Amino acid sequence: MQEQLNIKDVIKEPDTIEGLNIPQSIVIDIILRLLFNEGNVAFSRFVEVLKIHNRIIDNILMWMQKEHLADVSKGTSEIGRFGYVFTLTDAGKERARDALERSQYVGPVPVSIISYNQGIELQTSERRQISSTQVIEALKLLILPTNFHRYIGPAINSCNSLFLYGPPGNGKTTIAQASASLIAGTSPIWIPYAITVGGQIIQIFDRHIHKIMPLESGRTTEFGRFDRRWGLFKRPSVMVGGELKMEALDLRFDPIAKIYEAPLQMKANGGLFLIDDFGRQQVRPVDLLNRWIVPLESQVDILRLQSGQSIIVPFKLLLVFSTNLDPHELVDDAFLRRIQMKVNITAPDDKLYYQIFIMECKHFGIDFNKEAYLHLIQNWYKQQSRPFQAVQPRDILKTVIAICEYEGIPPQMTPELLDEACHIYFVK
Repeated sequence: MQEQLNIKDVIKEPDTIEGLNIPQSIVIDIILRLLFNEGNVAFSRFVEVLKIHNRIIDNILMWMQKEHLADVSKGTSEIGRFGYVFTLTDAGKERARDALERSQYVGPVPVSIISYNQGIELQTSERRQISSTQVIEALKLLILPTNFHRYIGPAINSCNSLFLYGPPGNGKTTIAQASASLIAGTSPIWIPYAITVGGQIIQIFDRHIHKIMPLESGRTTEFGRFDRRWGLFKRPSVMVGGELKMEALDLRFDPIAKIYEAPLQMKANGGLFLIDDFGRQQVRPVDLLNRWIVPLESQVDILRLQSGQSIIVPFKLLLVFSTNLDPHELVDDAFLRRIQMKVNITAPDDKLYYQIFIMECKHFGIDFNKEAYLHLIQNWYKQQSRPFQAVQPRDILKTVIAICEYEGIPPQMTPELLDEACHIYFVK
């Protein structure tokens, strides 16, 4: 019986060029470009940039010396070839120019798309086990209805899809961010810096998204020596709003560097992807939703290279939509069926609003004044039929603080200051 593959097998460090499972020409081209860009390159620099086994680099450099593509000199006091410095010959510079015509990528050697798919599938095959205690702790800064955590926790553990809707200013984005922090706090994930398919390089690593976990150089207690083309990262969180365009969800080809950048959902694999303010993007909601129909059902995404070649990658993430628009005006019932969990984030009632106001007073160090509070409710809510929003106590008190600082008096909660703050804050 064939032994079941595990992530240790996928990220085991190869020590031969064949073990990299990618064309040798890709590695040679990266070495040529690095030499062309930097001129004199120490052996240790190759190890740092390419993130592959010393033996593989050494074999390629010796081949380049034999082919009169590179010269070598003793550069440092380090023992053996680690102390050597390499430069291109004239013939090597010609080869490097050809390599630069194909691509300008210089970085970690990419892994094969097969290895990438295996690695993501293996690390997302089991459901998360985030407890109710963890969810309650993550939401503790919000005043929410009793047992609200029971709506969010199952969605996070199922790692599929979540639709947050309701009037603005009641914590949808904060709830989504809390979900992201919970996911990031689970077991870290191995992600390659780049992959290759069809001779092309797709860069996955994004320093704004992927937060690397500290490791011993090339070794962990659990995995031993690992393939450094993979990094160990916190579970990623990608959050976009009205700036989202459709092209961000497809492979993006840089015509100058001649490499592809992975789409946002691919960067979010193993983590969370939040589309905030859904319905206000620079793309029609129906087009955006149609983009997700196949991935939501099959948990795979189909991407296309400029050549027309299609590639299939895992779609293993928690996809969260957050909107303050009417869901029935944005999506049809067929799409809503594909979203496993829909949570209505409602406006707080009188009791919850009172609790939120007291909590915000404590946060800002302002003594709560019940008389001033009742004045606020009567004059600015009941008389004007204004609905409560969970965000309003924070904003009103921040405005009160700004007025007090301007007047040079200690922050305080009085009917007069609340009136002045509300005149500034609310739009008639």
